[in-house]
Amino acid sequence: MGIQGLHTRPAKLQKIRHTTPTEVSSLQYTVLYPALYLVGFAALHSFLASLTAKKAARKRFGDRVDPWYPVFFSAVAVITVLPLVALLAIFPGKVIYVIPAPWFWLLVFAQILVGIGSLRAFLDAPHRFLIRAQLAGQQSPDSFALAIRGIYCRIRDPFLLSGFLLIWLTPFMTENLLAVYLLTTVYLFLGSIHWESRLVFQFGQAYLDYKGEVARMIPRGNKRWKECEHR
Repeated sequence: MGIQGLHTRPAKLQKIRHTTPTEVSSLQYTVLYPALYLVGFAALHSFLASLTAKKAARKRFGDRVDPWYPVFFSAVAVITVLPLVALLAIFPGKVIYVIPAPWFWLLVFAQILVGIGSLRAFLDAPHRFLIRAQLAGQQSPDSFALAIRGIYCRIRDPFLLSGFLLIWLTPFMTENLLAVYLLTTVYLFLGSIHWESRLVFQFGQAYLDYKGEVARMIPRGNKRWKECEHR
């Protein structure tokens, strides 16, 4: 390559960098597509998690809805999140970073472990998710004792922690994915606050005492709920 070839390269690069105002605006607004879909997803998710929806389901299907409603809820969440994944694939935005191997696969493995940990959180407190228990008052025959065990001995909301870890351990990041993750972070935290208000209704003073001693999602050293000390 001679001197003439070196002089022509900047001109080509300059030509590639030029975009029209319409194209720049289009690139900036692609974040609205996944963001707006996420808002709709959150609205549907919140409604299905509400006591109103659960009362309607129990009125329509009776006691047999109890073991199946969490399955239905999870299935709807998985199905409705797929279009969001597709939107992020179609409109990813500018790549911010990609973690190189082998750290890329280490983060993926960590996400898998977090997913398994989420399952344990459900198994450690299945009575919290029974519709009849959520709708019952504290003195109702359908109510359950708080019964703290397992991972709940150290943190109150393992699902909040696992949700944060699942998204922020993603080994790559784009502009639109970052926007969706920030919105998801806010939604998860607000959801955790609302969920705790329901637990206070369900378990009363017992949960308030527990709340005062145990951290929401980051363990306080070796501190455990007092009733777990000798287990």
